[in-house]
Amino acid sequence: MADSDAKWTQPPWEPPLAGTEAEHLAGALDRLRSTFRWKVDGLDSAGLRARVGASSLTLGGLLKHLAWVEEQCFSTKLSGTPLGAPWDAVDWTADPDWDFTSAAEDAPAQLYALWDDAVARSRAKFDAALLDGGLDQLVHLAWPDGRRASLRRIVCDLIEEYGRHTGHADLLREAVDGRVGEDPPLAWRPV
Repeated sequence: MADSDAKWTQPPWEPPLAGTEAEHLAGALDRLRSTFRWKVDGLDSAGLRARVGASSLTLGGLLKHLAWVEEQCFSTKLSGTPLGAPWDAVDWTADPDWDFTSAAEDAPAQLYALWDDAVARSRAKFDAALLDGGLDQLVHLAWPDGRRASLRRIVCDLIEEYGRHTGHADLLREAVDGRVGEDPPLAWRPV
């Protein structure tokens, strides 16, 4: 068989080539989620606590922060549902960076499970919201003047959040063990 005849296998995190707007937004978000998860994957406590230069960011802190962002986007912002544990017990006024700083106390398995579970819940809530009203539906999140955001806005904001923090994860992971690259290898799956 000629090389041009070989069938290309699309990685599960690759966005569609020609999908709907919702499929493209979900695909872009899932690609960033997958790249981020690959960047933080398989590390011990020391790797998750490693820092670069003067920055206080760590891969563990980013895992916990993005788990909180996932919960906030697809619970509080989407429907007004209060956050559950561990977020509901935090005094965010006293420690606004708790998600970043407290990660140093958590075992790697706890951090990975916290993020993995938050993403699974977010995907399910996003899929249900799409069926219930599509990207144009107004969500619970409102500005001080009463204008409400759309589901599209929540997803776009989350894509932006992952874009920023996946870039941070690139630098941190390279400093830990030299892992570099734009996308996970084709056969990669979270440990």
